Amino acid sequence: MSKTTITFCSGVGTATGANFLFETEAGKNLIDCGLVQGSKFAEDINTSDFPYDPASIKNLFITHAHADHIGRIPKLVRAGFRGMIYSTPETKRLAAVMLPDILTQMRREASEQKVEPMYSLDDIDKAMELWKEIPYHQTTNIADFSVTLRDAGHILGSTMFEFVKNGKKIVFTGDLGNSPTPLLRDTETITDANYMVMESVYGDRNHEPQAERQAKLKRVIGDTIKRGGTIVIPAFSIERTQVILYELNNLIENKEIPTIPVFLDSPLAIKVTGIYKAFTADFNKTVQKAEADGDHPFDFPGLKFIRTTEESRDIVRHQGSKIIIAGSEYGFACRQLTAVVIDD
Repeated sequence: MSKTTITFCSGVGTATGANFLFETEAGKNLIDCGLVQGSKFAEDINTSDFPYDPASIKNLFITHAHADHIGRIPKLVRAGFRGMIYSTPETKRLAAVMLPDILTQMRREASEQKVEPMYSLDDIDKAMELWKEIPYHQTTNIADFSVTLRDAGHILGSTMFEFVKNGKKIVFTGDLGNSPTPLLRDTETITDANYMVMESVYGDRNHEPQAERQAKLKRVIGDTIKRGGTIVIPAFSIERTQVILYELNNLIENKEIPTIPVFLDSPLAIKVTGIYKAFTADFNKTVQKAEADGDHPFDFPGLKFIRTTEESRDIVRHQGSKIIIAGSEYGFACRQLTAVVIDD
């Protein structure tokens, strides 16, 4: 791949802020443009100028819709980017709900600090106008290379980008799934790459087996119900919430736990769940078969979506045991509850 270079602009040495510059003779391309999160200096990095001229970028490839991979796209547009944005259709749909939510949080923080947010809703709209979809496994010729999208198995729509130029293949994996997962297909196997830029955030640890985790969930819920308590489960809006709903669906329908009210108290998670419902072809064979047989993973007895502040407040008044799935912004008076909190 003569005259082809990769520059790690952020997301190296930290777990967030993915942003890679991929240059060929035909021009400059980016893979991901995410927020740096959780670091003492995150705000300084996020608000600083990009280490390249955004107007010079011809294409931006997005691996998936988590904030640390998409959160600075509108800032890139505000700074002059007018190229094309490419991702799976699923990622584009998720980004359309994630970016306004990210902006809402930015506005809240900016108001407290008496500063302006780094971008506006208009910048988000302009970004979405530049966004094109490429389905999994479709090879597309762009500039002086081709690109093919492989399933990363991380969240809905997550992809590995295979770039081929002059017969050489370089792969950017993005975040990879912990296969096998309850909902999605396994991460696809890459066997013929000449170069690979691989995500390695959890490369130094082993996750507990799926069966062990499910047994723990069942035990905690059962013990709490016996005490007449309430289970509060903080969960990320993308993927974690949908996996929890799927596992609760199985536990309730298999009568492994009693049927009790389950409240999904996160407007963002509700929107994301609706997008998951639209892309069931991305689910693994077990879930697809259940869908075909009429067993929908996000529709089971007792499940209620909470869409307003008033409905959220009313949860406290609901007598008896219940399960509350909530986002990190969850803020009503948990002190009033007998709660077991299951960390995400």
